[in-house]
Amino acid sequence: MTHEEILAMLGDYVDYLIANSSAEAPMWNIEKVRSGKPNKWNYIDGCMITACLSLYKTTGDEKYLNFSKSFIDSFVQEDGSIKTYDPKEYNLDNVNQGKNLFTLYDIFGDEKYRKAIETIRSQLATQPRTKEGNFWHKDIYPWQVWLDGTYMAQPFYMEYETRFNKMQGCIDSYKQFMNIKKHMRDEKTGLYYHGYDESRQMYWADPVTGCSPNFWLRAMGWFMVAMVDVLERMDEQLYNEYRGIMAMLKQTIEDVHKFQDEETGMFWQVMDHPGVEGNYLETSGTALFAYAVLKGVRLGYLPKRMAAWAEKAFYGTCDKYLSKNPDGSLQLDGICLVAGLGGKDHRDGSLAYYFSEPVVCNDAKGVGPLVLAYTEMIARMGDHRIGCGKDVFGGAVIFLQLDHLCILKFLLEFQDIADISSAETVNALVIVSDYTEVLVFIRQHTDDLELYKVCILILIDHDVLELLLVGMKDMRVILKQLDGLP
Repeated sequence: MTHEEILAMLGDYVDYLIANSSAEAPMWNIEKVRSGKPNKWNYIDGCMITACLSLYKTTGDEKYLNFSKSFIDSFVQEDGSIKTYDPKEYNLDNVNQGKNLFTLYDIFGDEKYRKAIETIRSQLATQPRTKEGNFWHKDIYPWQVWLDGTYMAQPFYMEYETRFNKMQGCIDSYKQFMNIKKHMRDEKTGLYYHGYDESRQMYWADPVTGCSPNFWLRAMGWFMVAMVDVLERMDEQLYNEYRGIMAMLKQTIEDVHKFQDEETGMFWQVMDHPGVEGNYLETSGTALFAYAVLKGVRLGYLPKRMAAWAEKAFYGTCDKYLSKNPDGSLQLDGICLVAGLGGKDHRDGSLAYYFSEPVVCNDAKGVGPLVLAYTEMIARMGDHRIGCGKDVFGGAVIFLQLDHLCILKFLLEFQDIADISSAETVNALVIVSDYTEVLVFIRQHTDDLELYKVCILILIDHDVLELLLVGMKDMRVILKQLDGLP
């Protein structure tokens, strides 16, 4: 498939998933489907709803917002309690869905979301910790820190402390990352072990280091995204801490990239054992890498050169595992269903264990990260669709409305421009975007400057001329024609 075909298919794929899912029966939660039990508040659905809300923020299409709200409202009650969620279970996985409550609260202002945020925050207030201060991954896993838990809890924790608690817990969050770096990073490879047992008592723990024996891809993926998402929510006033996590993120991406498969752009289930019998190129961890890097580049945490690594991972995953069935339905394969440490199944963290877990299709642990990477690709494609050189329209604003990156229509709007001659150059403003479904481009591009999240642009003069052009379906055609206009 071409890149354009992949992007269009992903849009259709998301529509297919939400059309066939509800809070009671989400088709992307394969664990629940297989168990046959009623759905509960869980991190898997949280991954997918986060992706849907990101699509809404990027495209402005309210179907994603409406679906997400309906899904969350099935659990969140008016008093702020959450059906099936018990803070005293002390499971970090259950914190993940809480990130979406901030978004809904900001959009709708409904106090039930604010109360539900406090409900989840109450768990972290008494979550058991290691002696050095890190949250236990779960109460049933005493003294254990898992990379997974950083993604599940730390972005929520950082956002709450920044917004509602005068940043009192922000340093605590930072220290938890530093403890992970101290204990779980392998100096030789730069990779991080899946788990760490402070007590050194678990059968999977190294008696000296306390770490599990291998580098599981998805755990690394959770960790990379956790750093990006925490930085996004962190106040830069915390100068040293902010740059400390940023430096750790950059180094981690550099180290992980060394294990990227040259042919496909993907990563192996156990990262440092490529081609070993039983090992395979895995979707969820690769998609998490793509998302973390693309978002990190967009927000300025990572150098722009890294975006090529992420794009290769994104398109490589789609080429290998995104497909259409004979009946027209779509599916994403190559997703490790689950992997953990300890428990009743005696998960020992060995190669054989990681190779033994089921590989499934359409599970949100893979779909959610790939859709998040897709939203970053939409944003990135928008950045690249900027006309360069002469201001041929004398200050004209070009509005492009997208549907899965296929152009449905575009509008050239000469906003109150009396003189069609070239407008005076404005060096301080290059790109103006409302960050929804409409991308706004100014045909002046003298420097590589970027201005994000500007909501309104108004150009004032005497006359208004509107030119509507419908049916242009390819951006390249549009730009070619625009550049050729006298």
